[in-house]
Amino acid sequence: MIMQKIILASQSPRRKQLLEWAEIPFEIIVKETDESYPAGLTVDEIAIHIARNKALAVKQCNPITLPLLAADTIVVLDNRIIGKPKNREDAMTILSALSGKNHEVITGVVILFGEQEIAFSESTSVQFHELTSAQIEFYIDTYKPYDKAGAYAIQEWIGVVGIRGVTGDFYNVMGLPVSRVVKALQNLNY
Repeated sequence: MIMQKIILASQSPRRKQLLEWAEIPFEIIVKETDESYPAGLTVDEIAIHIARNKALAVKQCNPITLPLLAADTIVVLDNRIIGKPKNREDAMTILSALSGKNHEVITGVVILFGEQEIAFSESTSVQFHELTSAQIEFYIDTYKPYDKAGAYAIQEWIGVVGIRGVTGDFYNVMGLPVSRVVKALQNLNY
């Protein structure tokens, strides 16, 4: 099935790869955006809020005639948002906290086209095995997960050896619930 071309408002190599796998033609346009959010939002609302800001930043600076897709992925452990690690020590702390526990990966998605907006979030539960300090150090030193929420990428070594189970959309954990995005794009009037 041939999909129409879209604009991807993300520099994420994982989102780029997922759209390529889904054979959705796209071009990338990004604008630096503030990823803060107002107090009182749920974690789902936070992910959507940040994604919407990314989409609006691109839309305001560029004449967009194609659907515009933006997303933001957050990791939540014990009702606390785990961001991208600041450094090696922070990555060690984050992965040690995730070790042996379940956490949620939530991606907020916003698609803008003309006056239309489709916004949703997808949540996936991920359970890690107990990780040793040596495993955590090896992963951080080898894969340098400093640009990843939760300090890991499920498609890398840590996911292959360290994840006990996933409940929900695996690709959501990579950064985009692709099948849901495809359905949303199919429902756009363009």
